Amino acid sequence: MNHATSAPPILLTIAGFDPSAGAGIAADLKTFAAHSCYGVAAVAAITVQSTKGVESVQPTPPDFLRAQLEQLVADVSLAGVKIGMLATRANIEVVAELLEREKFPHVVLDPILRSSSGFELLEPRALKELTGRLFKLATVITPNMDEAAALAGIEVRDANGTRAAAQKLFELGARAVVVTGGHLEKPVDLLYDGKEFLPFGSERVRATSTHGTGCTFASAIAANLALGKQLPDAVMLAKAYVAKAIEKGFAIGKGPGPLNHFHRFQQEPIHRVVSEPAPVPH
Repeated sequence: MNHATSAPPILLTIAGFDPSAGAGIAADLKTFAAHSCYGVAAVAAITVQSTKGVESVQPTPPDFLRAQLEQLVADVSLAGVKIGMLATRANIEVVAELLEREKFPHVVLDPILRSSSGFELLEPRALKELTGRLFKLATVITPNMDEAAALAGIEVRDANGTRAAAQKLFELGARAVVVTGGHLEKPVDLLYDGKEFLPFGSERVRATSTHGTGCTFASAIAANLALGKQLPDAVMLAKAYVAKAIEKGFAIGKGPGPLNHFHRFQQEPIHRVVSEPAPVPH
């Protein structure tokens, strides 16, 4: 008898490879798995980095990236796509051509410009291609405050700046925007869909396991969309997942540790309770 199990939603990540496995493709694949989705990946760049930061980046040649993508889309049916670091204008063009042709149900774009340690991860001449061509092809984009400021061309330091940036990015072509507020004292992520602003607040998790937070948040949104959630619910669930993954994180090196992507599957230790023997009736 055939007991084959039906496949879960299949999600594609197009991003960079982080050898320390805290960010990029590794974080995306772990997040997909944690949400009971299956992940496939196309490598847009290889980095030299550790938990301490990025040392260098080697972009994937555009023809090689295209070949990876063509093999995958010809082989599997994709429920969604998460896009991270693309590194070059040529790679943005490759991804845009794919999205224009395939019309995937859900596309989450994390417009990565530089690492948290300050290393440039997108060539400057690619900014116009990113905003002018790729924004409109995404279901939602998920910049942090610094990325939103750079992309919108305005200063973003507080909640008012976040609102202004979200509105500007929508005007540049994004269908929906989530500006993540991890740099605020009380982290509030702001979703704007052209009609209303929806804030998603939480208490700050006092922990150092934050390597790959943005990648994980975007891929968690993609997973929840693929599982049938509406965008506001997908954002809310992704934010809760990331907060707990940071809280349950651990140190693996000399810099900020990775999130604990599989915290849901780890049981709390069971404390044995020793009871007094019951009295013997007379």
